[in-house]
Amino acid sequence: MQAWEAIQKTLDYLEERIEEEHQIEDLADIAALSLFYYQRLFSRLVKKPVREYIKLRRLARSREMLRDKENRILDIAIKYGFGGRETFTRAFKQTYGLTPAQYRDKPLSLNDFDKPNLLLNYTMIDEGVPLISEGLVLEYNFRTLNDPVTFLGVKDIWRFKPGKMLGERPGIDEPGEIWNKFFSIRKNIPRLPGGRIMGVSYHGGAPAGYSSYFVGAEAEPGTADLRFASWCLPAREYLVCGFEAENPAMLRASLGKMMKYTRLWLKKHGLRAVEFFPEIYYPDSKITYMEMWLPFIYRDCGSGPQ
Repeated sequence: MQAWEAIQKTLDYLEERIEEEHQIEDLADIAALSLFYYQRLFSRLVKKPVREYIKLRRLARSREMLRDKENRILDIAIKYGFGGRETFTRAFKQTYGLTPAQYRDKPLSLNDFDKPNLLLNYTMIDEGVPLISEGLVLEYNFRTLNDPVTFLGVKDIWRFKPGKMLGERPGIDEPGEIWNKFFSIRKNIPRLPGGRIMGVSYHGGAPAGYSSYFVGAEAEPGTADLRFASWCLPAREYLVCGFEAENPAMLRASLGKMMKYTRLWLKKHGLRAVEFFPEIYYPDSKITYMEMWLPFIYRDCGSGPQ
């Protein structure tokens, strides 16, 4: 068994028993590693110490229960091993920037620290070859867009934090709040029948420390409507990263893992994503599926294919 497989075995074990008390020594035994090497490898591969990781996964689970106001905050705190409401509230606020009571009263979009899938760090696929892992199907293909695609929707800015990927930075999900604004006005957008929906992060003149974010529905080419912001997906070559999941919840929960794997895939193939990072969804599709259309350059020569 490789080191990552040993750590993944305990990640799977913890996820199934996250409400229980765990001794690190017992987890090391499950991994067949010494206590010293288990803790060292866990921190290296998961990017969090064992106890911190368990706390973050318990907080992620607690959010599901907080949405139901029939569940008392004290009972949720005890269920997930925080001992009492005060300790739970302190941990929740340190992680997400608001208290459990505030989240319950106004359930903002939040990011969690996701359970890692370490297989994705050590398995590399070729173009056009699907990878199946934990109910997800990933596939990468190069595609040329011959004509620009127009989208109409909403635009705002969000605080961009370089270094940490989605799924590794718990807190308020500011792009998620922009998505909520879009859904509130979506019915008024002159959407192309059967058209796609896109969310895209790009600089767009945002101030230092921020990035622009646009969410919109596909419209007829060249459509202009002053009620809505507009954004065009330019004609050019893209790396199209397709992701299919069993259901929408699984797709949302795995988005950070997919983005992290895509960054690794680009690096392994000598590519670098540039300029903007669009996520494209197919709302009328019978399957749960999305794509990332990444403009890219070759790392060694700084340009795309000739």
